[in-house]
Amino acid sequence: MEKYKIYAAGEFVETTEKLEVKRPYDGKLLAITGIADSVLLKYVIEKAKKAEDGMKSLSAYRRSEVLLKISHGMTLKKEFLARVLCQETGKPIRYALAEVERAIQVFNIASEETKRIPGEFLSIDWTQAGDGKEGWLKYFPVGLVGAISPFNFPLNLSAHKLAPAIATGNPVILKPASQTPVTVLELAKIIHECDLPQGAVSILPMTRQTGSLLVTEEAVKLITFTGSPEVGWGIKERCGRKKVVLELGGNAGVLVSDTADIQLAIRKCIAGGFAYSGQVCIHVQRIFVVENLFEEFSKRFIEATAKLKSGDPLDSMTDVSVMIDEANACRVEQWIDESVSQGAIILHGGRRIGPYFEPTVVTNTQQGMKVCDLEVFGPVVCIDRVRSFSQGISRINESIYGLQAGVFTNRIDEMNEAFDKLVVGGVIVNDVPTFRVDHMPYGGVKDSGFGREGVKYAMLDMMEPRLLVKNR
Repeated sequence: MEKYKIYAAGEFVETTEKLEVKRPYDGKLLAITGIADSVLLKYVIEKAKKAEDGMKSLSAYRRSEVLLKISHGMTLKKEFLARVLCQETGKPIRYALAEVERAIQVFNIASEETKRIPGEFLSIDWTQAGDGKEGWLKYFPVGLVGAISPFNFPLNLSAHKLAPAIATGNPVILKPASQTPVTVLELAKIIHECDLPQGAVSILPMTRQTGSLLVTEEAVKLITFTGSPEVGWGIKERCGRKKVVLELGGNAGVLVSDTADIQLAIRKCIAGGFAYSGQVCIHVQRIFVVENLFEEFSKRFIEATAKLKSGDPLDSMTDVSVMIDEANACRVEQWIDESVSQGAIILHGGRRIGPYFEPTVVTNTQQGMKVCDLEVFGPVVCIDRVRSFSQGISRINESIYGLQAGVFTNRIDEMNEAFDKLVVGGVIVNDVPTFRVDHMPYGGVKDSGFGREGVKYAMLDMMEPRLLVKNR
């Protein structure tokens, strides 16, 4: 068991109120850290505001250098960070290692993108009124960034908020999820070794009530939030005039055409459906298969699901381990039982043992069932048949969410139809909606969010354009 101080305005401090972090797999105490109260948060906000000028004045070279140093520090501790992340999240070790590698890449990307902050020369003399004038468009830091990250990717999704803020010269206060603050506090140790203005970065575990001050505090100029739609849209309502970026998840759909490589589709959908027990906002939740492939696809999908190995997340052979806590596993169990009472059929799984819920496949789902309509955020995949590719697109669109969708087809016209008609933020061809690389624009429509992440796109949100018009 380790004790962690929290990172407040460039200093590691102890707090009176403590937070116990337990391993989801066995309930053992992993670490004890602190919880910031409103007094400490207000102090940190004041220090961050004082750091705005220092951050703004850092050259692109210096910001790039800092980001590379963070990336290098994480690389040196990669295996250690992965083990910590594995234990605090219950994420199988190979997925934990992949997350650390992605977070390292995020800081690398930000190091490059800070050299490419946009600017533009404008010809003003298109009309007589502009004769003899010229314009220059330049982007400036928006100011203090308030960031709130979730439990499921505690390191990488925190990196997606911290790295763009540093790259654009903004101070940032990060509230990590209370279930998983440890890995990002390890990241704070690496950031602390970098030469940033005091107050530029703070990482503060805190209650939701204290965290709400980030949303309402006038000094905070942008809120970037990843989490549930209920909380996210509530933040947007309360944040006043500040900018807001919301990544809120979904119930991602996959469409399998009769021209698809069925072996590829099954292999990808198994990984997309059950990685980290489905606790991924773009996890494969709904699969729609054209009629003539449905029986073969279902049979082979169930066979592949049955081969997944469950166990200790630290075991390199483990495919599926526990969920973040027993309460969420109980919720998934209730949703499955309710769907069966409404006519759904369990093809595989459906049982819970404590915080572990076994990989589950259901069919005969329809609108009105929670496993179909809402975000399961668990190891559940619904497979249903459709008469045609076009009907499959309609079924995917029958959702309050619109984050990403996957389409397996070898026909150009079907790819084009999917891109034109799927109401989502991203269409992934011959792969699952779970696919994401960290420089691509990422986000959704409808209840899936507002704005886009991906380093360059997050950076654009963290800046404001300013126009200079002058005489030539």
